[in-house]
Amino acid sequence: MTTQSASAAREGQVENADGRVELVDRGALDDPALANSDLVPVPVAQRNWHTYNYTALWVGMSHNIPSWLLASGLVAAGMSWQQAVFIILLANVIVLVPILLNGHGGTKYGIPFPVLARSSFGIFGANLPALIRALAATCWFGVQTWIGGEGIFLLAGKMFGSGWANAGHIGDFAWTQWLSFFVFWLIEIAIIVRGIDTLKHFENWAAPVVLAAAIALLIYMWIKAGGVGDILSQPGTLHGHAFWKAFGPALMGMIGFWATLSLNISDFTRFGGSQKQQALGQTYGLPTTMTLFALLSVFVTSASEKVYGEVIWDPIQLAARIDNWVGTLLALATVMIATLAVNIAANLVSPSYDFANAVPKHINFRRGALITCVLSVLIMPWELVSNPSIYIFTWLNFVGAILGPVAGILLADYWFVRRRQLVVRDLYTRGRGLYWYRGGWNWIAVLSFVVAAILAGGGSYSGVDAKGNKTGPFPVDGMIPFLKPLADYGWIIGLVAGAVIHTVLMKLVKAPVSYDDSADTAEEDKGVTV
Repeated sequence: MTTQSASAAREGQVENADGRVELVDRGALDDPALANSDLVPVPVAQRNWHTYNYTALWVGMSHNIPSWLLASGLVAAGMSWQQAVFIILLANVIVLVPILLNGHGGTKYGIPFPVLARSSFGIFGANLPALIRALAATCWFGVQTWIGGEGIFLLAGKMFGSGWANAGHIGDFAWTQWLSFFVFWLIEIAIIVRGIDTLKHFENWAAPVVLAAAIALLIYMWIKAGGVGDILSQPGTLHGHAFWKAFGPALMGMIGFWATLSLNISDFTRFGGSQKQQALGQTYGLPTTMTLFALLSVFVTSASEKVYGEVIWDPIQLAARIDNWVGTLLALATVMIATLAVNIAANLVSPSYDFANAVPKHINFRRGALITCVLSVLIMPWELVSNPSIYIFTWLNFVGAILGPVAGILLADYWFVRRRQLVVRDLYTRGRGLYWYRGGWNWIAVLSFVVAAILAGGGSYSGVDAKGNKTGPFPVDGMIPFLKPLADYGWIIGLVAGAVIHTVLMKLVKAPVSYDDSADTAEEDKGVTV
């Protein structure tokens, strides 16, 4: 059953009783500079992802090595395990809000993130947030690929002996580790080039397998340890003012972990069977899974201390210590499945669409994926994971500070400026329409992003180690010193600032956001500018 207003009829789209919109006038999608088969709206009949699919997606994406290491990074910074797990839970509840808000448009209109961004940034201006998101995803993809390659390297070492592990070095690593990295890299390419449906099926079976294996590892370690280690009884060294000083950067770092998905979640929700199904699936999957995984990492690591006499936070290194060869094989295979699940879904789908959006005539989803894979090597991911301080408190915080404003602008434009009403046809039309603005750019959105990003990330700074050495790429006093206090809460400041500035400016200039039902149809042919 569908409903159709007079304006909707003119705009060539109909709205189903469940709120999902179908584009009837497919002739609007014939501009190769703005559309290809991967960017056009998904027909309602093909929006068949249900609650389990979204829950499985988040379970698969959350169960990965970097998320396992999040708790260890916080404990290493001086927090107790209870404080670390609480911060991870709070961060994921907070980041779930923009994820759900920005996912609504994908389910309603069947469009991916870079197309949805055209409504707020303009037909061509959408490439700005899309390419920013793509760059962040490319870095993440490289990091996860390096970690997956490490799993292959250690597994092969069990099979081939010390000759493999102690092979000659190229740079800082054995040539066999470089080989393992590129083997894992090729496996990822083989999966993603088969398309988004292959990804859905992979996530569906990978999610329960990884969860079961993580619990099995916990049971194995606790039996072998005969109890728990000292980690669970350590109170932490951060108290009072010291804890609250570290709380902000830690919380923003945890939020920054999924800040990327708060932008491009519509790449997945565009396939949603209903708003309720995608919202429930994500709510069931994200905060619960991330918190459970943090708990598992703490308990397993605590047991490892008793078994091996040292704290082993890295599950790959821990799996390599298992005496049973079959156990090691299963553990490392699970690690690689987990890494594949998160890396392809979280870090390869989005840039594939983003690069396709930049040049849709020449780049489709598969070519965009290949571009991402090549760039992920060039950014040298092994450097990003070499230092936990850089990983959590510098890299994740700065990424969050830059992506927060984009998330704020997207959700403010969709929910407050346009009140969830989009003209899908105009998202694929240049030279005229609601989203053409000036030359295809909405300079209000660009200005809002620049100002909010400066406020959120301009004060980014690096810490100092015990020897007085700087531990990151930024000045100790911050890039813009008077903004340094804001950097500890960069993501939330960027999100709020971007949302408020964009909404206020769009209201002040009275930017057109819809066609008047009583207006003459001919008016639709005129370009709308602000």
